[in-house]
Amino acid sequence: MTNGRTDDRKAQRHSRRGEGRIVVLLDGSPMSYAALRAAANIAAQTGAEVLGVFVEEMNLLRSAGFSFSREVGSASGISRTLDTARVERRLQRLADHARQALAKAMEGRGGHHALSITRGRVIEEVLALAGPEDLLVLGRVGWSSAPGARLGSTARGLVQRSPGRVLLWCEQNVPARDRIVVFLNDHPEANERALTAAAEASRRYRQAVTALLCPGSSVSQEQLSDFSRDLEVMGGGIRLRVLPACDPATIAQTVRQEHASHLVISRGCVLFQKPGADQLLVVLDLPVTVTP
Repeated sequence: MTNGRTDDRKAQRHSRRGEGRIVVLLDGSPMSYAALRAAANIAAQTGAEVLGVFVEEMNLLRSAGFSFSREVGSASGISRTLDTARVERRLQRLADHARQALAKAMEGRGGHHALSITRGRVIEEVLALAGPEDLLVLGRVGWSSAPGARLGSTARGLVQRSPGRVLLWCEQNVPARDRIVVFLNDHPEANERALTAAAEASRRYRQAVTALLCPGSSVSQEQLSDFSRDLEVMGGGIRLRVLPACDPATIAQTVRQEHASHLVISRGCVLFQKPGADQLLVVLDLPVTVTP
């Protein structure tokens, strides 16, 4: 086990070696700790290493250097000077809490874990650590998100730019959800990656899979049969469903009809090429895996 800042050489080597790690962003928000619990559960089942990442936001520290900068308490509404020393102490407390939370989440689960503490811009720092083979686990919103936000700006940016899979995590309060839903498109390689992720989720949660297709999709019946056979082999049954239309609202409605517990969708699918398509991630209150 290694913990500490990224200027520690041992922590640097640990955070960059190997493949197939679980990288989880910790920002002190309740949602990020929910994401950590999910990451720890996946690691316990897969044996993957877990790398926690805490970023001291450079823009916040720079802002604290200006005499006119103010902060407003989210609960109290009280305005006060944004003091550099106070911000530094707060970041140190959050980093210490992240270290303790990571150790507690991994306690008794075995496997390696480490905490990387960096200073800079969150998205760039996370992308510097997460590789194509890693699973990046994020809470859907963090402390910096606007009140009532369903998807934070950091999560949006990492979904768009991450080289590997991204799991957007949220806690579910509805127990009657029992299917993994995967959205397929006309790109065989992207479909294969999405189906692999869906099959892994199917095994992990012991749930069947529904595959959604756009109307007029060029996916052949032979390919559909292959998908069905592959998923049966990889651990679960599959139901194929052709959508009446290929837009975020229709997909969201269908996902709800399927009582989905989890959505898998490829970053390269046609849906993400449409303006405002990421609204699908906003309206769905369930974990979403976005594959390359």
